[in-house]
Amino acid sequence: MFYDYLTLIGHAALMTLGLAICSLIVGLLLSIIFTALEANKYVFIAKPASIVIALLRGLPEILVVLLIYFGSTQIVEMLTGEYIEFSAFGCGVFALSLIFASYASQTLRGAIQAIPKGQWESGAALGLSRPYTFIHLIMPQVWRHALPGLSNQWLVLLKDTALVSLIGVDDLMRQAGYINTNTHEPFTWYGIAALIYLVITLISQVGIRKLELRFTRFERGVE
Repeated sequence: MFYDYLTLIGHAALMTLGLAICSLIVGLLLSIIFTALEANKYVFIAKPASIVIALLRGLPEILVVLLIYFGSTQIVEMLTGEYIEFSAFGCGVFALSLIFASYASQTLRGAIQAIPKGQWESGAALGLSRPYTFIHLIMPQVWRHALPGLSNQWLVLLKDTALVSLIGVDDLMRQAGYINTNTHEPFTWYGIAALIYLVITLISQVGIRKLELRFTRFERGVE
């Protein structure tokens, strides 16, 4: 029976990891969009974007998850008159992505400001449009400056995946709770869950360190 429970924990760990990776990918895309909108020269675009980002950063993460999960169905029903139930996993990914993007966009914004203005001027001198310059000249350099901040936000995102257990995703925390209900051994199973989170975090830190070394070697090669 113990090994059966370990198998369930293993599947739940994969679910947690999949949830975190999907949220990271979607969150990075959203953070680029948020950064572009907030940096837009038109106030009627930049101002609402800044307000949305500030709201996301100001709300408790669990409230964002619950609003997305329960509110999305209600909003769609109000607009279409049809009841559509969204999957807990999809809502969890979207909610965590929004949370991640609201913080990552500020990291990217700071990294963009660290890029010399001469890069923008070079793009303009070559006759490149501002969006093209941003995507092809600025963004490749931004990642080097943004990596430390994004790395920390990834670790926070990994821990925030525990929040989606409240909306029915069979992640590590939810499965550990189910097993504890049957075995009445909370220290054992929550301890195993904590150990798995720790292992994933340590592996992530090793990967992040390798990325940082790679960027450092690239900079030295350029110099």
